[in-house]
Parts: sequence; structure tokens; C-alpha cells
Amino acid sequence: MSEAIRIVIADDQALVRGALASLLSLEPDLEVVGQTGRGDEVLELVTGTGASVAMLDVEMPGLDGLAVARQLRDSGLDCRSLIVTTFGRPGYLRRALESGASGFVVKDTPSHQLADAVRRVHAGLRVVDPTLATESLISGGSPLSARETDVLLALRSEGSIGDVAKQLHLSEGTVRNHLSSAIGKTGARNGSEAVRIAADNGWLLS
Repeated sequence: MSEAIRIVIADDQALVRGALASLLSLEPDLEVVGQTGRGDEVLELVTGTGASVAMLDVEMPGLDGLAVARQLRDSGLDCRSLIVTTFGRPGYLRRALESGASGFVVKDTPSHQLADAVRRVHAGLRVVDPTLATESLISGGSPLSARETDVLLALRSEGSIGDVAKQLHLSEGTVRNHLSSAIGKTGARNGSEAVRIAADNGWLLS
């Protein structure tokens, strides 16, 4: 019998990590060798366990899953990334593939399909949720400029134009101009709605 595929799971929800580990451990050719709730611990975990597949959530403390996928790709380690997330958004899918992830599936994927996705990613194939793939092609890329994205990201965490201006070292007038442009591009009625729309489309991961 060939050696089992070694997997690490990174998800900030302990119940989700445990459920994924339990489901995958039922498969005779799969072995979960490590778990973490932080993105910035994945590289060390992969190095220490010799895992060949890293299952990554999108939003985690430390580093988000897309940054981790990029980090693993650039590390030279023989470990492929499979994004498994609640956030089934076309923008996330595009950015995940650009970051070097080999697969992108949502968490409600049936267990046998999830196990098969791990096997296919391990074999060097690309696995993408078909519905998201179609939506991604239809919706295209983010319409926001890099600075407009920065402003919305800062607005989401800071809350006021003045605070955003200080964080980004811009004048309040410049921040308002970028925000106005972002509102127009997203079709929003105000800054808060622009943040929500951009986040829902996966355009606000740093």
C-alpha cells in the first residue's frame, strides 16, 4: 500500500478543524498530521510534519489563507494548498489561484468529494468549485484601484475618514475622493455599503 497523503488543516474555528480532521481520517489513504487556528503558523507546521497538502481557510488571524498559499508556493516546499472556505466568492477564487493555490472548494462540499479534492490536488491537478468558476468568469476582476482598496480596508477597521487619512498618510480630501470613486464603482449608496459589497466579492483581502 502506498504511503498516506499527509495533510495539515488551518482554520480559526476549532470545531471546523476537528470535523474536517475526523472526516478525512476515515479515508485509508489520508492522514491529518497537524492542525492550527492561525495562518502564520502553517509554514512551520508543514515544515515540521512533512505535509504535502495544506487545507486553508480564507480568513484567519496572523495571515489569511491566500497569503499562506502564496507563502507555501514561494517556500520551495513540496506542499500544495487547497482552500476550503465558507466564503464562496468569485473574487476569493481568482485571488486564490493567483496566489498559487491548487484548489478552492466550499466547506459544505460532501465529504467524499472533499477527500477526492485532496487526492487530486496532491496529484498535481487543479480543483475548483464549478459554480464559483462560472461566477468568476462572469464577474471579472476587481474594479477597484489599489488605493481605493486600501481606503475601503482602512474604513472597515478604522471607521472614520479622519482615522483612515491618518492610517494611510493621506489628506482627508484625498481619502474622500478615493472613497467616492469606490462607491461609484461598486454601485453602493455610501462608504459602509461599498465596504460590504467589496468584501462580499472578495476584493478586500489584504
